[in-house]
Amino acid sequence: MLKTYQGACHCGGVRFEADLDLTQPTYRCNCSVCRRNRFWAAVARDGDLRLLAGEGLLTQYLFNTKKNEHWFCKVCGVRPYGIGTETPIGRMYGVNIGCLEGLSEEELAAIPITYVDGLNDRWQSPPPFTVHL
Repeated sequence: MLKTYQGACHCGGVRFEADLDLTQPTYRCNCSVCRRNRFWAAVARDGDLRLLAGEGLLTQYLFNTKKNEHWFCKVCGVRPYGIGTETPIGRMYGVNIGCLEGLSEEELAAIPITYVDGLNDRWQSPPPFTVHL
């Protein structure tokens, strides 16, 4: 069931709200960028993420195919979300669960995780090792 969550980067300059269903799979990836910043994404459909503050504080990073957008706060370096442009559901947002406010440790532990092997471009398969993700 969709619920509206508030979120922010570490310094609070970038603030957003997102309609998410945290009973659905979330994603951890072993690609070079997700592994380095430990990105944990919940899926929001186009229109279900609303930037409330800090648009001018965001900077975009593109790599590899340059089709997916990675957005970071210029002040604290936290990645509040990314935008996937070629996904099975079309344009979607990967909202960083670590940036969501008001979730207890128990609620975080209950969120289902799907692991994807982005390192080897096998997006439909889990990587052989996941405990470090």
